[in-house]
Amino acid sequence: MTWLTAEEALERLGTKPQTLYANVSRGRIRAKPDAADSRRSLYHSEDVARLAKRHAGRRKAEAIAAETIDWGEPVLPTAISTIADGRLYYRGREAVGLSERATFEQVAALLWESPAAICPPIELSTGEPSRISGAFVLLARRAAADLPALGRAPAALKSEAGQVLATVVAALAPSPTLDLPLHERLAQSWDRPEAAEPIRRALVLAAEHELNVSAFAARVTASSGASLAAATLSGLSTLTGPRHGGAWQGAVRLMDLSREIGAREAIRTMLATEGVVRAFGHKLYPDGDPRAAAIMHSFEMPTRYAEIAALGAELLGEPANIDFALAAMAGHFDLPDDAPLVIFALSRTAGWLAHAIEQVTSGTMIRPRARYVGPSPEAL
Repeated sequence: MTWLTAEEALERLGTKPQTLYANVSRGRIRAKPDAADSRRSLYHSEDVARLAKRHAGRRKAEAIAAETIDWGEPVLPTAISTIADGRLYYRGREAVGLSERATFEQVAALLWESPAAICPPIELSTGEPSRISGAFVLLARRAAADLPALGRAPAALKSEAGQVLATVVAALAPSPTLDLPLHERLAQSWDRPEAAEPIRRALVLAAEHELNVSAFAARVTASSGASLAAATLSGLSTLTGPRHGGAWQGAVRLMDLSREIGAREAIRTMLATEGVVRAFGHKLYPDGDPRAAAIMHSFEMPTRYAEIAALGAELLGEPANIDFALAAMAGHFDLPDDAPLVIFALSRTAGWLAHAIEQVTSGTMIRPRARYVGPSPEAL
């Protein structure tokens, strides 16, 4: 039987003395007085080795888990969408190909695995100053009143998903003609019927994007058993962040700045002040965002936007992304300032609902552990 000094045990464990003493008091490490010095103790080497191995495995698992949170390895199983070889797929079907002819309603039905995305036309008034704030109000009302999603059959959830989507449509695409396809309804609400076709394509291509931050937020909420409206509200809240659905504003700022100081200096200034030009590049598409290319090919790019797109790709080494494409579309058709966010929010609602349904039916709750980095807890 081999015994170790405290210094030797601590070196192998990689912990503090308090932790060593706590493990002794809990019977995890055997100890005995040191015959050479009664004020010191010796610690059983096999017990120390066993705990050291366990701690090493835990540290490795913690490191892997931490890396997956920030653009790391996949952490949740899903059959909804994937990105492979630079292409986006909805349940195995390429999104860009779908955007050639599919409507948003057809894509929602595909994502929900439903015969049709039943979106009963409804008309609701919120009195809110913006469409996005109206969506928050209507979803909050539903979230407080709707049944929890947990324990309900998939068919019931898909039916309710259509009602939640209709609620979002009522806020984001108010129209006197309620039975129009959503892309036509949006174009009509902005008095831009000529924009209907590019809007349709954008709605299809922005509907779902794997485990992005808003989809993850929706899944976390759904995993608690909360209603589909509550999960959608979580997704919408997350979408409004400047690093997600609000990234299109970077493209608008870039355009405004380019009018003042020129395109090249505008890009240089944004790099110097913000450290990034959010309108270009995407970590999941190293060769360029195919969604952006498909959207921008559906209308004639404004000259200044085309100049910025070409110069940005040259200087930054990355093509324009979907945030730039939505801003360019809004600029070309003279849509309202918040049009990119409205299109993004309406479109992505289909994806959030798909994730919420999948998460609820999986029966699991998302509850990761935190890696504590604060002051050392007092030894027991």
